Amino acid sequence: MADRVMQLASERAVVVFTLSSCCMCHTMTQLLANQLSVNALVIELDRDARGKDMERALLRMLGGRGPAVPTVFIGGELVGGTKKIMSLHLAGELKPRLLDAGALWL
Repeated sequence: MADRVMQLASERAVVVFTLSSCCMCHTMTQLLANQLSVNALVIELDRDARGKDMERALLRMLGGRGPAVPTVFIGGELVGGTKKIMSLHLAGELKPRLLDAGALWL
């Protein structure tokens, strides 16, 4: 299932795995879309037939720590969850990564 996750993660510059009822997932997608103008591919695992399996794969990819969602991939690379994305954003490091991945235009 990790192969499926990586395949989906490579479909766009930014891919976010979420759950439709998760407030942190909503916050993450809003940050990317509204504040940073990123057109991310959002995959709601609870609306996917293989969502539970992908959620378990994401948790393994994250080292078994923390919640599996939201999980953000930038440029096909696993970046992490809410804490990691917010840390990058507050440090001014998120925008350059998004630019490098082709998710933002100047």
